[in-house]
Order: sequence, then C-alpha cells, then structure tokens
Amino acid sequence: MELKDIIDHTMLKAATKGEEIDNLCSEAVKYGFCAVCVNPYYVLRAADQLKGSKVKVATVVGFPLGSTPTAVKVFETQKAISDGADEIDMVMNVGAFKNGEYSYVQEDFKAVRYAAGKERILKVIIETCYLDESEIRKATELVLGSGADLVKTSTGFGTEGARISDIRLIKGIVGDKVGIKASGGIRDREKALKMVEAGATRIGASASVKIVESGANNEE
Repeated sequence: MELKDIIDHTMLKAATKGEEIDNLCSEAVKYGFCAVCVNPYYVLRAADQLKGSKVKVATVVGFPLGSTPTAVKVFETQKAISDGADEIDMVMNVGAFKNGEYSYVQEDFKAVRYAAGKERILKVIIETCYLDESEIRKATELVLGSGADLVKTSTGFGTEGARISDIRLIKGIVGDKVGIKASGGIRDREKALKMVEAGATRIGASASVKIVESGANNEE
C-alpha cells in the first residue's frame, strides 16, 4: 500500500469556498487519495464531485471543540450521511472527559456509532494536545469500547497536532483492533512516514499533494 492510499485530503478552514472544495476533490481523484475531509456544509458538493470515483467523503461532527450535546452530534451525523458522507470524524467532549464523566463520553461515541451505521467508518478525535499520557490511554480505551473504527489524534485546531510519541502510545493500547489516524501539522512526506512507522493507518493532511509529489520527485 502506498502513502496516497491512506491519506484523507483535508480542507476544514472556516473561509473555504466552493471552488476550493471542487479543487480538493479533483486532486483527490488525480492522486488517488483515500478520502477528502470537508466541513458538513460541503458534503453534498463533495459527494457530487466524487460520484463514480473511489474517493470517499469524510466529514466532521461536533467540530472543532467536541462540546455539543450528543443529540446534536447524532443529528449532524444523520444529516451528513443523507448528504453523502462515507466517513465520520467526531470530536470527543474533552470537557466532559476532563470532568471524569467517562460513561457520558463513551455513550457519546456509541450514539454516533449507532447513527453512522456499521457500514460507515467512524473516527473519534481525542485531541491529544490537551491530554497527558494517562488521559490519552483512558480516552483510547473508551474509543476501543465504543465500536469506533479509528482513534484520531487531533482536529488541527488545538494547540498542537499529531505527535509521534502519541501514535506509539495509542498503538500500544489498540494493537490491530482499530486503526489510528494521525492529523494536524503533517506537512511533509518525512513526517507522514514517521507517523506510519509509529502505527498510524490513516493520515489527515491539507498538504497531501506536497507530501505525495515529494515522494515522486525522490523516486525520479
């Protein structure tokens, strides 16, 4: 499997225009990325652009803070799926987690899992920049028990993105039971490959084209 096959080509900026989403989708098809990851407003547009291609449409739920009530996250998930989303990247309620409300946090995951259905991929963003090692371990265990498909490190809107040490820590907990998505601050091929070496099975990046083209240039 090549690096391009596990990349979520991402554009989640607040001021993103429709033409940028069209270009994102065109690039995803051209380079053979796994998915595009767009804000919920653009799911319909991305799904239309990618119709007939192998590229999946991913979107975000409870983004970027994770602090919306479960019912809202469920509605967002249902709407995204009706608009054509194949994958859901939901944000953990970090505040509830910090309060020690672990049952609430896991039920939040499970509710979105149920809303997404088994046929769609669910990634849970635990926002590692706000957690210490013991908290990352606990959050990962909650994800494992929820039926989600991947643990995702970051929204890209926190104080820091993916860290190699966090990927290794998560990998040591999940083994091969679920995947790991490294996201946030991955802007070159070298860092992406280090994430994969540490255990990441999916990469979220807005610099995807640069990442894959630098590899092609190195092979020439």
